[in-house]
Amino acid sequence: MSEVNSPWLIVGLGNPGPDYAANRHNVGFMVADLLAERTGGKFKRAQKAQAQVMEGRIGPPGPANRRVILAKPMSYMNLSGGPVSSLSDFYKVPVSNIVAIHDELDIDYGALRLKLGGGDNGHNGLKSMTKAMGADYHRVRFGIGRPPGRMQVADFVLKDFSSTERKELGYLVDRAADAVECLVIEGLERAQSTYNS
Repeated sequence: MSEVNSPWLIVGLGNPGPDYAANRHNVGFMVADLLAERTGGKFKRAQKAQAQVMEGRIGPPGPANRRVILAKPMSYMNLSGGPVSSLSDFYKVPVSNIVAIHDELDIDYGALRLKLGGGDNGHNGLKSMTKAMGADYHRVRFGIGRPPGRMQVADFVLKDFSSTERKELGYLVDRAADAVECLVIEGLERAQSTYNS
């Protein structure tokens, strides 16, 4: 199967369960949920992997239309690689057609950076994915900024967005979903030139 005809596997990274739902670390889940809503589908438990998945299409009718599998690993963040690797095998998705949507400490709140490959920058979800499949997948990095004062990174990422941040969060998640769609339909360069803020 050529990569052009292969489906895309779009993975929102986060931690399962209501206690984590609004955490900074779960912004990948938020974007994945919005993409699912846009495609008119609902997440279901995957038979073959510890994940929730939804199959659909994004893009205009015609040759630019792409088959996508949206996924939210239901393992904890630091074990994301297993479910993603299983889904990649099951749906026959090459690593270059995988997109990980995740929080990024080294980028200002709400800014986006899209890239292909690279290091994990201490992000446990990416570390697990890279260990399972190599590093050559796409990343949509959603900036959450650095912790204030002496707050530990682990405490910061597992806290909910602040009330000030929440005022803009809906718009920013929407923009991140647009960036994912642009990446899949029009390619990385176009998405980077439009969304890398």
